[in-house]
Formats: sequence, C-alpha cells, structure tokens
Amino acid sequence: MKIALAQQNYHIGNFENNRAKIIEGIGLAKKQGADLVVFSELCICGYPPRDFLEFDDFINKCYESLDVIKQHADTIGVLVGSPARNPLKEGKDLFNAVFLLHEKEIKAEVHKTLLPNYDVFDEYRYFEPAFEWKIIEFKGKKLAVTICEDIWNMGDNPLYRITPMEKLMPFGPDVMINLSASPYNYAQDVVRNSIVRAHTQKYQLPMLYCNTVGSQTEIVFDGGSLVYDVNGSKVKEMKYFEEDFQVFQLEELSKVNASAGKAAGGSYFYSAKEAGAGINTLDYLSDEKNIGEIYHALILGIRDYFRKMGFTKAILGSSGGIDSAVTQALAVAALGKENVRAILMPSQYSTSHSVSDAEQLCKNLDNPYDIIPIKDIYGSFLSELRPVFKDLPFSIAEENIQSRTRGNVLMAIANKFGYILLNTSNKSELATGYGTLYGDMAGGLSVLGDAYKTQVYALARYINKKQEIIPVNIITKAPSAELRPDQKDSDSLPEYDTLDRVLYEYIELRNGPKEIIAKGFDKVLVDRVLKLVNTNEYKRNQFCPIIRISCKAFGIGRRVPIVGKYLS
Repeated sequence: MKIALAQQNYHIGNFENNRAKIIEGIGLAKKQGADLVVFSELCICGYPPRDFLEFDDFINKCYESLDVIKQHADTIGVLVGSPARNPLKEGKDLFNAVFLLHEKEIKAEVHKTLLPNYDVFDEYRYFEPAFEWKIIEFKGKKLAVTICEDIWNMGDNPLYRITPMEKLMPFGPDVMINLSASPYNYAQDVVRNSIVRAHTQKYQLPMLYCNTVGSQTEIVFDGGSLVYDVNGSKVKEMKYFEEDFQVFQLEELSKVNASAGKAAGGSYFYSAKEAGAGINTLDYLSDEKNIGEIYHALILGIRDYFRKMGFTKAILGSSGGIDSAVTQALAVAALGKENVRAILMPSQYSTSHSVSDAEQLCKNLDNPYDIIPIKDIYGSFLSELRPVFKDLPFSIAEENIQSRTRGNVLMAIANKFGYILLNTSNKSELATGYGTLYGDMAGGLSVLGDAYKTQVYALARYINKKQEIIPVNIITKAPSAELRPDQKDSDSLPEYDTLDRVLYEYIELRNGPKEIIAKGFDKVLVDRVLKLVNTNEYKRNQFCPIIRISCKAFGIGRRVPIVGKYLS
C-alpha cells in the first residue's frame, strides 16, 4: 500500500480555500499512484476554530465540504480531519474527528480521545472525548488512526487515564497514522520525534504522522511531518515552515531489521517542559539551527497574519535600537521591502547615531522611510499640560508622553494609508512592564513579544551572518529607550543576560522563587523580577497578538489573574 502525506497550510473558516487545497492534494496523490492520502487535524475548517464551533452554520459548512471532497475520493482513500456531530444527547455536541472517504462515501469515522486543555489548547471546551475505539480496515490493511494529542500520553507522568493505542492494539493494526495540528516552539521538534519514535518501538509498528503548517494569528504550525519504520528508525522528516507532499510504501516501512537497535531504557517520551528543563536559553540559542528555526517561524507568522487577514503593508517605528531593527528586517523578509515603511521619530533626547543607524538600516534593506521629529509635538503636550503639571519635576509622565506621541504618529499614518502597525517590544520588556501602554506597546501584531532580549540579539547576528544588514553599532551599543538624557535600560532593569535567565526559569519552566534561588540567583534580584512580572499583567492583558515561539508565551497560553497577590 502506498500512503501519501499532504502537509498543507489551511485558513480557519475559509472552506472554499481549504477544500481546494485538499482536492489538489488528492489529485497529486492519484498521479503518484497512492492508495491512501492523509491530511491533518481539522483540515476541513482549519485549526484552532475555537468558538466558531458553537455555530451550527460553521458545522454545516464542514459537512458540506466533506460532501464535495468525497466525490474526489473515488479510487483513492482519503483521511481528513473535521468536527463531527455527537448523536447522543449526553456530553458535548461535537467530536474532533477523522473521516475516511473512499468510493465517494464516508467509510469510517474516528474520534479524538485525548482533548488538550492547557497552554494554547482548550479542546475540552468544545469536544466530547471518544468513548469507543476501533481500527479502520482499508484495502486489506488495519489502520490505527489517532489524532494529535492521542499519541502524547506516554512517559513517567501521563496526563490522561487512557492511552488510545492501548485500546487499538488488541485489533492487530498494521500501521499507526496520526493526523496532527502541533504548534511550533523551539523544543518541539525534539519532543515530537521522541514521541513518534517511542510509539514505533513500543508497539513495533510503523507510524506516519501528518502535521499542519502555517500560522493562525499567534500560533505557528511548523509542519515537520514524520515517518518512522517498524524498527524505530526515522525514514523521513518533511519540510519545516512550508507545505510538502511525500508518498511512502507501507511494505517497506514494515520490514523488520533484526540488527536495528531498540530503545535504551527509561522514559519513552519527553514533555515540552522536560525537553526545555536542561536548556540554558542563551546557550541553546547560540546553535545556528535553533535560531534559524525561530527566524523562519517569525517570518511565517508575519506573512500568514497579513495574507490571511488580507493586509499587504506594514509600518513600524524605527528607533535605531536592536528590537525595531530586527522587527524591520523580519518584516522585509516576510512581506517584501516595498511593503514595509519605517518611521524615524527623533526627540531632543535621541542621539545622533540612533537616527543615522536607523537610516542606514533602511538603506541596507531598501525599504521606504520617513523622518518625523516629535520635539514640537511633545512641546505642545507639555505646554498644554503645564497648568495641571505645574512645577512638578520631570518624571515617567513626561517620558511616556514621548512614547505615546510616537504611537499616535504611527497610528495616524497607518490609518491614512492602510498600514498595519508592527509592535517591536520584546519578551523581557513585556515580562517586566518596561513599556508604555498606548505608546510603544501599540500595534496590530507583536513580532518579538515571545523573544527575550538575548534572543533578539541572537536573531540580529543570524540576520547578519552573510552580510551586514543590521548596522553593527545597533548590535553593540547599550540599549536605551532614549526618553531622558543618558538613559540606559540597565538603569531600570537588571542586565539582560541575568534577567532573561530568571524570566525563563519562572515563565517557561514555572519554577518558584525558592527553586530559582537554589540555582544560584540572588534572592533580592529574584524577588524583584518576579514581582515585576506579576504586577504588570494588566499591561500584557491589553497587548496585541504575539507570535508564539516558546512553550509558554504571553497571550492565550498564559492565563494569570490581573488582580492577584501572589509574589507581588
């Protein structure tokens, strides 16, 4: 049996586009002589559909798409993911399902058992878990079909009480097939490979794992579909961050190699937290492969957000600092130089090299830019506020007026010419509240909000690896908001090398103060940093969508109270 994997980029609720992609994939599979073609989880509607699932009209359109697609499943079997109605009154109204289409009919329906309800996932809000398990018989083969999370219940601390493959093994399957929508983070490829390999070794069956690709608002799906043979050997790792299509011969995958090494003792699986637990963020990101993955994930995140929303042009404030420089370079790579407009807005506190560095960056990237000094606008604000401010000393109020002036200028141009404002704040700043609401925190999409400052520097070096795009002075100079004379970030925050390590321990690894201090960090520093994180949730709660690259990003995957006393 020849089985094709179609790794495709879908658009949530764009049924016509998704149908066309799937039908195109079926056609390609037929041309290559495949007996079965596998698509990804909820490919009919796109993942994650969230509260669209509460609309009967949305579900009706899913079934209408199935009716159209099954007409193309005549001589070939097709496995597609779609919501399915629950015929029972008890439980949720829907299942997360896979349909086998063949001979222009729905031949089988499989339901997802393990419904993730953590981080960016909230499937139990919508779906009923499977309550029966069966293999699919197709062309003389028994297929053990599972859906994404169904294969993740392995290791020393399983999250669920049921493991679907344990329910399917008594039926004697010939192959495992998993339809997935597994989001990217910078440890996920390690975790994903470990779990697929573990399955082939434990159950002594080959596995074909089809993952989706593309970005849906803040979540990036990286593809990287996998095929492992019966011996636990990787046969294919498909492309990352782009669509791909491959065909595999099941008989070849099922050949036992007596000399193939089996798994060493210990756990079959790492969780995302376990995979990241030993990672020192800075050291991990010094590896070119990892920073390269993040670079491509961010470009895909920008490109898909604009394409799927129907936007074409971006605007950003270019300060001559590292964050705006990296954001600008990424945006140009994602959208094209002619579609990214930079606005330089010097004040009386801006250094001359900040303007010249920002100008040089625009020249290197060859994107349009304007220089709009804000000194007079800022002066008008102060003049009008003088009766209220009286003779009170200069403070954060005057600093924030500058930032909000810049935000106002950027939004005015964006509104006038139809641009989308890209936010340039990094994760270190968002974590500690080092930003101005309605000023430098304004934007329609945050490019670097899940990248720590040290990661931003690593990205800058990666961008410059072949030629100098970001001027070296931007990378080497001390970071500053330039809102008062001789200001440096280090006046308000610990040095980023130290700060980011503490933040990583707290945010990604969810370690408490005692655990972090036990790793050698100063108690006063740790208490201060954790307090900053927790007391600034109100700012992040008003922030724009953030492209997710870590296992714990600010946004929908991290839900903490605004009004809370813990560590604050």
